[in-house]
Order: sequence, then C-alpha cells, then structure tokens
Amino acid sequence: MSEPAIDIDTFRGLEDTAGAEFVAELVDAFLDEAPKMLAALQAALAGGDVDAFRRAAHSLKSNGLTFGAMALAAMARELELSAGDVVQRGDTAPVDALAAEQARVGATLRDLRHA
Repeated sequence: MSEPAIDIDTFRGLEDTAGAEFVAELVDAFLDEAPKMLAALQAALAGGDVDAFRRAAHSLKSNGLTFGAMALAAMARELELSAGDVVQRGDTAPVDALAAEQARVGATLRDLRHA
C-alpha cells in the first residue's frame, strides 16, 4: 500500500491539541482495544449479527480518524456502510484486509509512540 498508515500531519495536530503525553495514552488504548474491535467484527460476521458488525466497524473508523489512519478509516467506513451485504455473504476478505491494515497502523503508532 503506497498510502502511509498514519497521516503525520493529523497525528502531530492531535499531539499539538491534546498534548503528546495524552496522545501516547490514546495510542496505548488503541493498541489494546483495536484487536478486540477486530475480534468483535469477526465474531459478528461469523454470527450473522449485522448491528454488532456495523458498531465494530464504526468504532474502528472513528479510532482511525482520530490518529490519521485514513486508509483504515476508509476501509472500516465501507464495512460500516455495507454491513448487511458483507454479513449476508459471510465475506471475510474485507475483514481480513482491515485486520492487515490495522496491524500496519499499529506498527506505525508504536513507532510514533516511541519516537
């Protein structure tokens, strides 16, 4: 993927607004919670629960936007909007792609956290 995992201007703007220390706490929370959100998304898909799928996708989208993870947010938004179709088809491919992007975002956030 050619797009950076994190839009650095958005991330630095968040640090400027909220403070680097608080953003570090947000990053830690995201790194802890994002895998749980993905697991909820996968469980909702497996269980055919459109509402839970939509909520989990929405949460990932919102978290992605907070940090400037634009590709992650866009992928999650697409899943949120197409939840009914994705769940009905049992389509794991877009969820797997989102998981891969979340891993890329997580690695970049870890690097930024320790920079």
